[in-house]
Amino acid sequence: MARGAPQRAAVVTLAVLLLQGCAFFDDEDGGATSVFEAEPGMCFNAPDEVEAQVDDLEEVPCSEPHDQEAYAVVSYSPPEGEDDDAFPGDDTLSAFADGACAQEFRDYVGIDYLDSELFFTYLLPSPRSWEDDDREVLCLVMDAGKPLEDSVKDSKR
Repeated sequence: MARGAPQRAAVVTLAVLLLQGCAFFDDEDGGATSVFEAEPGMCFNAPDEVEAQVDDLEEVPCSEPHDQEAYAVVSYSPPEGEDDDAFPGDDTLSAFADGACAQEFRDYVGIDYLDSELFFTYLLPSPRSWEDDDREVLCLVMDAGKPLEDSVKDSKR
């Protein structure tokens, strides 16, 4: 059964607030992967504590319990006529990511986002990484309140 968009938006917004800003994943098991090297199909665990920036993600095999799975990397492009060198701000990037990650969801999971039992969140470029030409949004799928047990690719969940 599909859930309403406002309900999902609240969960996504909460998750974005927890993840936004690109260094809060821990390297306790030595599986640290730079956010700039994360690709669809890679699985990660969230840290115990939230920090302001995310530099590394704790990568784990998707066959083991994990918190999130990367399913898309989408490049931000400004609306026509806007400067693509100027940092657009968190609100603009979040609005872009909401649409782009929702659109990419079906291709990876195999079901429309609004029909899914899963949720998504994303990592946005920070003002500092933007200065280094970072324009990519990393889309992550998760299951609210419990770990994913396997890859969700083509799971139609």
